[in-house]
Order: sequence, then C-alpha cells, then structure tokens
Amino acid sequence: MICDGFLVKGPSGPLVVPLGSSVVLPCYVDEALPLKGLKVIWIRTDLNTLVHVYQDYESRPDAQYQDYHHRAHFFTDQIIHGNFSLRLENVRAGDKGFYRCKVYTEQETDETLVQIKEVEHLSVSGSDHLVSASVGEDVTLNCSVDSHIPPEHIQEVSWRKMDGNIMILVFEKNKILPADERYRDRVEFFTDEIPKGNFSLRLKSVRTEDKGVYICHTNAGNFSANATARLEQLGYSFLHIIVFILCIAAFVSALLLSFLWCKFHISQKTTLFLQISVVFVPNLFMFFAFWFWGVIEGFLSETVACCAHYILRPLLLLWASPHSEHFPGNRKTAMHCIVHLQYSLFTNVVYSVLFKSFWEKSLSYEQSDRVLITILFAIMILICITNIVFLLAELIRNKDGRMRAVLDLVSDIGHDVLPPLQLIFLFYAFGAARRALFVIGVFPLFLTLTRYDWKDACVEKLQCLRSVRRVAWLIFMIVVNAIMVYSYLIALKKEKDCNGWVCVAAFLQGLWGIVVLKHSFGDLDLPFRHIVHLIGSVVVVLVNSIALMTELFLKMVNGERAMKDLRKAVFSSECIFASFVLLLIIFEPYLLHVFNIFSQTQNPVSRSQQNHSFQNEAVPDETPHNPSNQNQNAAQSFELRPMLQTEEQEAGRDRDGGDAA
Repeated sequence: MICDGFLVKGPSGPLVVPLGSSVVLPCYVDEALPLKGLKVIWIRTDLNTLVHVYQDYESRPDAQYQDYHHRAHFFTDQIIHGNFSLRLENVRAGDKGFYRCKVYTEQETDETLVQIKEVEHLSVSGSDHLVSASVGEDVTLNCSVDSHIPPEHIQEVSWRKMDGNIMILVFEKNKILPADERYRDRVEFFTDEIPKGNFSLRLKSVRTEDKGVYICHTNAGNFSANATARLEQLGYSFLHIIVFILCIAAFVSALLLSFLWCKFHISQKTTLFLQISVVFVPNLFMFFAFWFWGVIEGFLSETVACCAHYILRPLLLLWASPHSEHFPGNRKTAMHCIVHLQYSLFTNVVYSVLFKSFWEKSLSYEQSDRVLITILFAIMILICITNIVFLLAELIRNKDGRMRAVLDLVSDIGHDVLPPLQLIFLFYAFGAARRALFVIGVFPLFLTLTRYDWKDACVEKLQCLRSVRRVAWLIFMIVVNAIMVYSYLIALKKEKDCNGWVCVAAFLQGLWGIVVLKHSFGDLDLPFRHIVHLIGSVVVVLVNSIALMTELFLKMVNGERAMKDLRKAVFSSECIFASFVLLLIIFEPYLLHVFNIFSQTQNPVSRSQQNHSFQNEAVPDETPHNPSNQNQNAAQSFELRPMLQTEEQEAGRDRDGGDAA
C-alpha cells in the first residue's frame, strides 16, 4: 500500500469519565495504513509520561510508565484497520489531563489530542474495623457518601445484609422506604445527617441473628459504589435467660399443677382453685416468654399472634373444664360465650396485624382499592366488636330486652358473614383481587348453609337420625375450613411468613367450627372433659415450651433460627387440639356408647340386666303374631339400639341441664 498522506482523528470534544470505570481514548484514520514501519505512541502531555507504544507489529507494555501497567491497552486486532484507540481501565482521579496520540509511518506522521476533562467520582466509605455489640444493645454501621453530586440527586442508598440477601432499609428519591419485617422499627437513618452525605445505619436492640456482613450500596446517575460493615456479637442478654426461665416455669407448673389437680380432691374449693391455676398459670408464663422473645429475637406477626393466643387460650380451656358447673354465674350461658369471645378477640388481633402489613405496601395500590380494603377491614372489626360487646353483656348480665335482641341478631349474622368477608379482604389486600370475585359468587351459598336450620330440617322435616346431621355437618365443616385455609395460602403466598399465617388461619377456623357447631346444635356437649382438659392445659403447653426453648438454644449456639417462625409450631399443635375437640363434640354419642360398652364388660351383671330390659323394649307390641316380622324388628332394634340409647341420654341431658362428662 502506498500512502500519499493521512489524517489522524480523535474525539469531538473533552471526555467526562466516571471514577473507577473504563474509557476509550479515540485515535484513528479513515484508511488503513501499512503495518511495516508503523509506530503509535500515546503520551500524557501535561506530565510528559509514556502511556503506551505500538511498534514492530506489536504493543510494547514494557515501555509504559508504571502507573499505566495493566490499565492501558491497544485494540491490537483493530490496528490493521486504522484504529489506534487506547482503552484505559479503572480510571483514577489523577488520570484527568491531556493525552496525545502520534502515528508514524515511513513517509509521514500525524497526531491528535484527547482530553479527559473530568473524572466524576462517587466514593462510599464505611467502618475500617469490626463493630462489636452484645445482644440488646444499639449499634451504628457507618456509611459516608463523598461525592460532588448533591444528596438530593442521589437516586438510591440501600443497606443490605449479605446473609440471606435481606434488604434492610432504603433511601430512594428523598424517601425512606420500610425495612424488612425482621428489622422493622429497629433500623433508621440519621435523617439530619443525610444532607451531609452521612447514610449511616442505626441498628437497635441487636439480636443474635444480626451478626454478619452489611453492604451500603449507593447509586447516583451512572455511578455506583459500595461500602461494607461487619457486625460481631459478644455474649447474650439477660432477656435470653428470662425467656429460658419462663419456658421452664411453664413446663414445670403445667406438670406440677395438673398432678396436684388429679391427685388431690380435698374440697370443691381446692379442686376449682387447682383447675383454674392449671388453666392460667402455664399460659401466663408462655405469654411473657413470647413477649420477651419478640423483644430480642421475634418479629411483629409472630410475637403478636403468639402473645395474643396465650392470653386468650384460657377461655377455651375454661369451656373444656370438667368442673365448670361449679363456676359462678350461669354455666350454660358462660360456656356458650367464652369460646365465641376468644374467636372474636383473636380475629381482631390477627386482621389488625394483616391490615398493618397491607397498609405498609398500600402506596402501590390505586386509591379506590385502598378505600375498599379499608372499608372491608372496618366492617370486619365492627362485626367483631359487636360480638364482643354482646358476649360480655351475656356473661355479665344475662337479661332479655330490645337491645339484647338487636345485638344478638347482629352478632349471629355477623358471625356467619365474617369468613367470606375475611377472604375478600385477603384477596384484595394482598394482590389477588380477581380471585375475590369467586368469593363474592359463593357468598350467598355460604350464608345459606351457615344460617340454615339444620335441626329443624333434619329432625322435624326429614325425620333423620342425629347421626345423619352430625355426619353432614362434619363434611360441611371439613370442606369450608379446607377452602378457607387454602384461600389463605393463595392470598398470602407472596408474603415471607405465609406458612406462619396459614397455621394461624387453620387454628382460627378450628375455633370458628366449634362456635358454629355449638350455635347450630345446642344439644351437643364435650365428652371426656378430663382428658381434653389435660391435653389442652398440659400437653400443648409442654410441646410449645419445648419448641421455644429449642429455638432459643439453637439460636444461641448457631446464631440462626432453626424454625424461622414459631407460629408453625404453636398453631399447628393448637390446630390439632381444636380439631380433636371438634371431633369429640360431633361423635359424642358414639364415643359415650363405646365407653359404656367397655364399662359393661367390666360388670357382666349390669350388662345382662340392661340387655334383658332392652330386648323387652325392642320388640314392638304390634307384631307378636308374625314370627318373621318379630325377628326382623328385633334385628332392626338391635342395630338401632346404640343410637336410640344415646339420643335418650341426650334428651335427658337437655331436660336436666347436666353435663355429659
């Protein structure tokens, strides 16, 4: 190739380069030059230093000034096409200046000048040393943003915990966004220091799970930078020891008081005192244990749900008490009200927490949706408050009147419409609004089934046995509760604590089933109250206290929670207990019949007498002359004997107002 002349070209203007990035310094000719005798030299003119050299068909890094080693490179495969540009990596603040590109051939030479006018820098610095703290203390994780960019132009500063990639707190477009639930109300910026570029994080009430590496990530325009802080922990707080002691106290008191209650029956007053102690003392210990656990390790939903449950669960245990007929007041009214009262109070707590969770993310919702969800929540709370007022009025002053009739009506209707309203609220509040249309469609059917007079239809119109309506009601309860729990799972599946909420929902539906069953079948009672009472007041408390102690021990040893959410242990066991109670109520006649048969096997004399009297009752007087009819009727009577016998027991219990246990 013969070159009569060439013109070396560069950029159209000065370059502005982000700090730490890479930049291409343009230098090229329009037509390719012969490689023989070609030499390209890049020089930093203001410092008179050699940046890079291309000579004898290759780049010569050995000729570079030391500051540009491994940072300045030719595009060697493009030189043959006339491209002599230089790539400068990891741009530093000192790289600002003038660069000359000189191109030599055997005939001519030419050059161009490139200027790096500005190196925009975004420097983020943190702590140079480890941050140490004991559990329960407050610490500060440093993050200082040094930039020529004003703080109001900083797009985002976020704090993230590397273990689990947890977003802790975000400053975005001059707004502070909510933290992860595990750090909510425990982290904050120093807002007065933000205009100075100080984005340090204040972490309050340090927990064992807070140990680890934290990153402060800053974005400003096209620039980003990070700073790290490492939190180490020394020792454990006094609150950990308190939680452990309270769990042991609940464990020991449940065993000891139940033993004394079963063993010693000195007087009726002593027996009632021990029984009430078994109901309240272990549960109060567990309430305070979960309360302190929430302060040091738990999160809001877990703490509120578990504490509310343990302060309310004595109501269910009082209803299942063997000696409840000796309690002051009207036993029948009290026993009907206290489980319903527990359900209404616990529903208020659960949906208040769910509404708080919704409200924190409601900024992304349309205004109309926010208003609709708020109205649904207000209606549910109003229904629950009406139920609570009516039930307390029944417990304190059981008198008829116009106001009582109105409250009773509102309470009954409200209790039946509450589950569909809950589903509609969940679907709309947690991003599954389309599915709420299905709930609206089945709402009339649900209301019809719950308000249907099962006793009148089954007994008086269809002339069916009690067993039929019991089985029908059991199937109905299983289907409804399964739909409700599955709906919770669908509506809350995007929530991090979805499994915990599903366990709470399952227990809530168990309570709802007991309340509805008692309301629809007023003649039902709870058999084997001693066993039920011991399981609820002792076994369940033992299981949950062991679960909390195990979680606490593993957290102190490993620094991480094993179960992540104690609601999965607490409400799973409570759900099993509530289902057990529900099944006992439904199958009461059959269980009592089996128990009677077992008792009769221990006393053959009474068994033969009962069989003899039963045979006399079983053979009808209308058919003495027809042997075949007589045998057939006797066989039918023998098959129906257990059912008739239990129904007579139920009728007698209704007349006497006694206790089946």
